[in-house]
Amino acid sequence: MEDVILVDINDEPLGLMEKMEAHQKGLLHRAFSVFIFNTKGELLLQQRAMQKYHSAGLWTNTCCSHPRYDETVIEAGERRLREEMGFSTPLQKIFDFIYHAPFENGLIEHEFDHVLVGYYDETITPCNDEVHHYRFEAMDAIQQELMAHPAQYTAWFQIAYPKVYAWWQRQPVFIV
Repeated sequence: MEDVILVDINDEPLGLMEKMEAHQKGLLHRAFSVFIFNTKGELLLQQRAMQKYHSAGLWTNTCCSHPRYDETVIEAGERRLREEMGFSTPLQKIFDFIYHAPFENGLIEHEFDHVLVGYYDETITPCNDEVHHYRFEAMDAIQQELMAHPAQYTAWFQIAYPKVYAWWQRQPVFIV
């Protein structure tokens, strides 16, 4: 069993709860979403594994999860990036947001989501239990695809992507 950190709207910890129980009750908890870019400025997308407990087979950001009680959001993002995508790279936080998304299976994502970015151009060896496919994609192409076919993307990605896109447009150069 895995616990999540319950938080208030200011991201102040309120306690721990088993992950599935928190998703069944729709309680606000701490999460993170990692967005990895290559030196061309393309975003590394993953298609979630078909056996995931929600949003299976949907496209989303590079990886996401929940920090453990004894780690920072950055440490958690770096850990999960290794677990899901098979590589390490330094991360930095660019913003956070709260979202609430119910799913057809009765689970509810209600997360205080910290958005982390990093850069990587080397070998990717994803975990098959987590990732069905992956690809680097140009930001403008993602923007167009997201507008044309939003149902192919996760709920949190649909909320976070416009904010990441706006951040990305302000970046002077994408060279590691």
